[in-house]
Amino acid sequence: MQWVTSTADPTRGEALWRPAPAAVAGSRLTRYRKWLGRPPRSEPADYDALWRWSVEEPEVFWRSIADFFAMRFAAPPRRILSGREMPGARWFEGARLNYAEHALTAAGEGPALVYRSEDGARRELSRAELRAEVGRVRAGLAALGVGKGDRVVAFLPNCPEAVIAFLATASLGAVWSSCPPEFGVDGVLDRLRQIEPKVLFAVDGSPYGGRFHDRGGELTAIVAGLPSLEQTILVPRADTPPAIEWRPFAELGAGLAETDLAFTQVEFEHPLWVLYSSGTTGLPKAIVQGHGGILLEHYKQIGLHTDLGAGDRFFWFTTTGWMMWNYLVGGLLAGSTIVLYEGSPGHPDLTVLYRLAEEEGVTYFGVSAPFLMACRKAGLQPGAEVDLSALRGIGSTGAPLPPEGFDWVYEAVKPDVWLGSLLGGTDVCTGFLGPCPWLPVRRGEIQCRSLGAKAEAWNEKGEPVIGEVGELVLSVPMPSMPVCFWNDEDGERYRSSYFDVFPGVWRHGDWVMFHSDGASIPLGRSDSTLNRGGVRMGTSEFYRVVETLPEIKDSVVVDTGSLGREGCLWLFVALAGAARLDPELEQRIRATLRRRLSPRHVPDEIRAVSGVPRTLSGKKLEVPIKRILTGTAPEEAVNPGTLANPESIAELLAVAAEETA
Repeated sequence: MQWVTSTADPTRGEALWRPAPAAVAGSRLTRYRKWLGRPPRSEPADYDALWRWSVEEPEVFWRSIADFFAMRFAAPPRRILSGREMPGARWFEGARLNYAEHALTAAGEGPALVYRSEDGARRELSRAELRAEVGRVRAGLAALGVGKGDRVVAFLPNCPEAVIAFLATASLGAVWSSCPPEFGVDGVLDRLRQIEPKVLFAVDGSPYGGRFHDRGGELTAIVAGLPSLEQTILVPRADTPPAIEWRPFAELGAGLAETDLAFTQVEFEHPLWVLYSSGTTGLPKAIVQGHGGILLEHYKQIGLHTDLGAGDRFFWFTTTGWMMWNYLVGGLLAGSTIVLYEGSPGHPDLTVLYRLAEEEGVTYFGVSAPFLMACRKAGLQPGAEVDLSALRGIGSTGAPLPPEGFDWVYEAVKPDVWLGSLLGGTDVCTGFLGPCPWLPVRRGEIQCRSLGAKAEAWNEKGEPVIGEVGELVLSVPMPSMPVCFWNDEDGERYRSSYFDVFPGVWRHGDWVMFHSDGASIPLGRSDSTLNRGGVRMGTSEFYRVVETLPEIKDSVVVDTGSLGREGCLWLFVALAGAARLDPELEQRIRATLRRRLSPRHVPDEIRAVSGVPRTLSGKKLEVPIKRILTGTAPEEAVNPGTLANPESIAELLAVAAEETA
């Protein structure tokens, strides 16, 4: 087999951005390096040496993170790491601590959080006010009988009540899980019913796209579908309350809050929250992550790699159903102000988030790669329209950001901004590959392998490769890896999810190519690879070419072939505006792919659809579509409750069944 790696420029070109010497010297990573005094014989700002030490001596490295960030242990660990086997490695055994205590005692400047809504609402909470609100809600939950290990869940948007309820839950040692109000009833129940929650926090409606969406009917069905539920706490918004028993969020714990907010001290790996996989082919995996592992990872990734601290205003556009919400809340650990936004990123137009950044003085602005590419396609020039002088960093994740996306950021947003692409996932609530304040930014590349993450590209023989595309793996355990999956008593589902291809080594399911300096080029999911005549390609490269055509708003490509068997290469395109998929456009698509990728990756079939099927978290449904096109019944291949646009699957199948003109 050979690979097409058109994204990889052998010369790599000039850097689009380099950190100023003063910025390097003043970074938190430099402070950590000086405090550490390690690794021996390395030069200051020698990131590669620091990374190698961090993965060669993980016990010493992760202990240093705990010490540098002054983690509070009610009981110290007996040992840092039980062994390097995966799965099964145990971290900081014997230690006791609490996530919420760290989030609510971090020193900072300015408010703890700022909330904005597309309907014009704004709310600000100081650190003292956030602490008081958490104390009130904690007391209310305790009065309801919520304690260590109980599950508290939410049907909430990205609002202050979600942050308050989460921290109150964590402070008790209870377990948090959330879904946003745009999820359908089945999507919510498929997730939350698995963990048998005791209390539900909810809204009965939310603004999106210029209008208020009443969700009272959906909330009523969700409550009915959770037999374990004992209490619903409502943030009422709709004119008519839902027909369920509920108590107001504002009254929960009123008059009960303790003088000093208490924190239940729990084991290092005690469940903090449950996150969920997309669940496109069955029930979503309920991924359990622990207090201590998330604390360590977010201190390291947010504090050192993203260089956030007191005085920063940290924004990421997210819902409560995406791991980036949990990551955003982690900004409290750094003493930063977290900026929440509820509503559509495209209403009234795509500049709304950039205007938010200007008005709130955002210093770090996080969005998805598809959002940046949509802004580019729309011809936006945010840097010319709003004042982004406070902005020093932009984060991008959710999909690979192609080189053209990098170009657009530096040309249209801000020429001196630090663009940090991130690759990781819900599975670990962080990025293995991400930004570094010491290193240059080059188009299409992720700057580095994160400290403590022994990320490599492995070929089919299980050998690490440089300059070649391979499977992204982790060969050393990390503390934020899942403690377990819920209801997976024997661990079989956990093992088969990550360790079935390379026993004892975490296989993440992405293609990646590393340069010798640790920078990398992500190439999309490995289970949706396009394999044509022995030439393989990641789907991200395909989209990079197709979606540059102005007529194409979105696309999904599927190869129905398998090992040793050639299949059909299908391309489904959602067209922009009044564009039509006529013979001239089809020919131009084919010619562009032939010229810019390879003749072997010219689609056999091109069909127009009104929308590309996507999960609730915005990911394209490549693998389930492939399964359906190769004979799997749709009801077995995809769970409609996991889709943002469930009607799109039926349309795509109907279009695919039409005779080729």
